[in-house]
Amino acid sequence: MVNSIIDGISIKLNEEFGDSYVIYSEEVDQNFTEKSFYIDVLNPLIQQYLGDRHLRIHPFDIRFYPIENNNMNAQICDVADRLIQCLKYITVNGDLVRGINMSYNIVDDVLHFMVEYNIIVNYEHNVEAMEDLKIDQRSKG
Repeated sequence: MVNSIIDGISIKLNEEFGDSYVIYSEEVDQNFTEKSFYIDVLNPLIQQYLGDRHLRIHPFDIRFYPIENNNMNAQICDVADRLIQCLKYITVNGDLVRGINMSYNIVDDVLHFMVEYNIIVNYEHNVEAMEDLKIDQRSKG
């Protein structure tokens, strides 16, 4: 499920920003490119609902690394505004999923854009059905 959400985010980022931006979903120590995004899964949470339904909460931190020059703050603010619109809806396994609780902050010239994608999942149990049951019931009176 998480990988499908990462794929949906990556597709939206590529549609909005094009191929000139690099998108990472794994840590990169060497050959890290400026003008790139890094998609980081924070702390997913699963809440059980009635029956076999579960709410899966997937918070993400999408980091943007701008090109180092004198207008880094303008780059970051522009990208933040564009992320709000482009990550409002993503496609996950053919379904639209809405991004909620969006916020962002700037730490050490890096944009941290936070967004959650919540999905309700129905788990099916493969339980064999009982065989025929006969009840013999009589009433008094």
